[in-house]
Amino acid sequence: MNNSISQRHRLSTRLAFLTVGFSTSAWAPLVPYAKERLALGDGPLGLLLLCLGAGSLMAMPLTGALTARYGCRAVILWSALVVCLALPGLALAPKPLLLGLALFCFGAALGTMDVAMNVQAVLVEKAGGGALMSGFHGMYSLGGFAGAGSMALLLWLGSEPAGACLAIVAVAALLLWRAAPDLLHEPEARSGDSPAFALPHGAVIFIGALCFIVFLAEGAMLDWSAVFLTAERGLEEGRAGLGYAAFAVAMTVGRLTGDRVVSRFGGRWVLLAGGLCAAAGFFAAVASPTPGAALCGFVLVGLGASNIVPVLFTAAGNQQAMPASLAIAAITTIGYAGILAGPALIGVMAHLSSLELAFAALGAGLLLVAASSRLVRVHS
Repeated sequence: MNNSISQRHRLSTRLAFLTVGFSTSAWAPLVPYAKERLALGDGPLGLLLLCLGAGSLMAMPLTGALTARYGCRAVILWSALVVCLALPGLALAPKPLLLGLALFCFGAALGTMDVAMNVQAVLVEKAGGGALMSGFHGMYSLGGFAGAGSMALLLWLGSEPAGACLAIVAVAALLLWRAAPDLLHEPEARSGDSPAFALPHGAVIFIGALCFIVFLAEGAMLDWSAVFLTAERGLEEGRAGLGYAAFAVAMTVGRLTGDRVVSRFGGRWVLLAGGLCAAAGFFAAVASPTPGAALCGFVLVGLGASNIVPVLFTAAGNQQAMPASLAIAAITTIGYAGILAGPALIGVMAHLSSLELAFAALGAGLLLVAASSRLVRVHS
């Protein structure tokens, strides 16, 4: 791959990550509108929200074989079409059953895009010969900010939810139109006998377990940071969202600067230092008596965790136990399961003991990630 083609492929990969983050986060501001429109209680709404995660978890394990057989471009573009069709359905579904179906399709398409874009990222990074994965994931984070912010702004300005969804779809389609020519369309070299599904084995299980821990921590920050600040540190509810905001901004900054860090110090150092930093953040939040100090801890969690998953995806692409496409699909599925399971596991631990002890357990898990750094093969 010559330099000019490589640059175009890098841009198309960044745009794919930006699009997925943009589309995924656009759903969040719609949740209260769907709850009110369908007169849903908290329990039924929670069950419906599981449909999104169920769709992703069912689609992700199959996507590796699809990208190996048909190439990343076909899989990304077809799944993007489903996203564009499903998103307005989230705003228009007149019955809970139809909303659940739309969420399932939306989640399945997003999960498919997620795996396919990470397969593309691994292949482009290998061809480029340098660290690129953190920057790609940083674009996903930027897309998340842009999608949620754009949808919230449109709704605040008085746009109907369906109209706001169409605006989001138009932007996502424009981004994919720009990216499409340089998405990888050739099947993976070892795709001829690739099974539709393969159980992870060898190094993939180990890498997946590390991803599960990190995604577990990310899911806990999303769902429990505000509760921790209000219930354990006495912060007023109107400012409780600062906890996740501090974490998310720190993670985005870390990822956008991460390629230079990985190139200079190496992936193993990033796993070691990142795991220690994120663990220290959780321990600091638990030990601190004030909301301000806890917020500083959440910043450390975001900075430390920011580049661990990108480095692990690079490692999954370099292992030899499974084809890269199947390995990426496996660790993405395992990691996403961590995001889904995280809130529930933290809730159980908090009920049996305390939320502080649950956060301390997450810090201990991240120490395991740091201790495992020498066992992960991060170079091709």
